[in-house]
This record gives sequence, structure tokens and C-alpha cells, in this order.
Amino acid sequence: MLLRGLTWLVLFQLLGTALNHLFLSILPGPIIGLVLLLGYLMVRGEVSEPVSVAASSLLRYLPLLLVPPAVGIMIYATAIAENFWAIAGSLVLSLVISLTFVGWLMQKLIDRRTQQHES
Repeated sequence: MLLRGLTWLVLFQLLGTALNHLFLSILPGPIIGLVLLLGYLMVRGEVSEPVSVAASSLLRYLPLLLVPPAVGIMIYATAIAENFWAIAGSLVLSLVISLTFVGWLMQKLIDRRTQQHES
């Protein structure tokens, strides 16, 4: 079951990489694959058990993905310090935009749920 789920995940990543090389060179292939997987799961309406098992198995190794950025921060500390205000400004701006969007989306979802329960 784990192998079947991993196969689905890798298939969507390869499909995203193929679309990246053919049409959308502006977005990374794995991101395109994740969007395609999200669309597939939304159309299907549920997450199959093999994909769920594979995803939860991979989540155990997620902290290992934080090691390379930590090393990069340590190596490029002087460059980061030189551009501190630009980095801080972009982080604050992205935080404000994402919080606004998530709040708006959450309110829409709450309104939709109350409408479903009323009817």
C-alpha cells in the first residue's frame, strides 16, 4: 500500500516536472505537481488510503528538510544582515497579505457551512 501511494505522489511530481519543462518554466515542477494532486483529490472528493499512508510516512522526515535552509542561513549570515530591512519588509508584507486572505477565506467557509446547516 505504501508503494502504491508513493507511486501516485511521484507520478504527480513527474507530471508537474514535465509540464514545467514544456509550458510553465516560471513555476517549479514539484509545485505544479502538488497543485495537480490537489485538483485530483478535490475532484475525487477523498484521499485514498495508499496516498494517505505514503504522505503520513513522509511527514516523519519533514524536519530533515529544515537542515539545508539552516545551513544556508549560517553561511550567508552577512548577506542576510546587509539586506535585513528588505527581507523583514517582504516577510511582514507577505504575512499581512496571507493573514488577510486566510481570514477572508475562513469567513467564507464558515458562512457556507452555516448556510448548509440551515437548509
